[in-house]
Amino acid sequence: MPMLGGRGLWLGLAAAAVAVAVMATRLMGWWSPRADFRLFIPEELARYRGRPGDPGLYLALLGRIYDVSSGRKHYGPGAHYSGFAGRDASRAFVTGDYSAAGLVDDVSDLSPSEMLTLQNWLSFYEKNYEFIGRVIGRFYGEDGLPTPELTQVDAMITKGLEANKQELKEKQKFPPCNVEWSSARGSRFWCSQQSGGVIRDWIGVPRKLFKPGAKEPHCVCVRTTGPPSDRTPDNPTHRNRGDLDHPNLGEYTGCPPLAITCSFPL
Repeated sequence: MPMLGGRGLWLGLAAAAVAVAVMATRLMGWWSPRADFRLFIPEELARYRGRPGDPGLYLALLGRIYDVSSGRKHYGPGAHYSGFAGRDASRAFVTGDYSAAGLVDDVSDLSPSEMLTLQNWLSFYEKNYEFIGRVIGRFYGEDGLPTPELTQVDAMITKGLEANKQELKEKQKFPPCNVEWSSARGSRFWCSQQSGGVIRDWIGVPRKLFKPGAKEPHCVCVRTTGPPSDRTPDNPTHRNRGDLDHPNLGEYTGCPPLAITCSFPL
């Protein structure tokens, strides 16, 4: 079977598939029942803000509680992130709203990509801080088991991982151009075997890629030989033009069609 897009494409997609599988397994482990944790009601967790006389310095993310005492300079009283202490402020990890209205656990309207941000923060706390227990409320019931809302969060994270996988696939198909601009020379777009951070066995030519919903096209490098990337098995013939005939692509005015560099002086 031919390796459309070169070795980099298949390695990238394989890595993305592994990442999705690993993260799905990890998430299931994080949510599953465990006997070695405590359950807190929000009022009890509020006592763990690292103040004099408080029993500790904890914070919660998606209902999971971590001892962040070793990060007191970040989370202790008066520190920049002190608002996270003693509560589940999951929403603020994405929005950056550290007001009383923003330091809440409601993430129901976040997008899959924003949920991935939460998942990345969760990975950070799992790696760097001690897991203590769970907060009874939005994400965990009185039995310590996940609520339907946490199940929905898990589904959104999985959706975000799949979207990332699809985005990687598209990036391998249409790697971003190298771009530079100067006030003296204007703009220049060019392609190389590593443009856009995608290592491949072809160079390509600059083209404008128009994406549904995007206000402006962006520059991508396009294969000029071989079959199109989306060729189906029942259509074995092709014009040996790579992806040049893709309907979402456009040429740059004033740039030779097969030039690997397009310059646009001021």
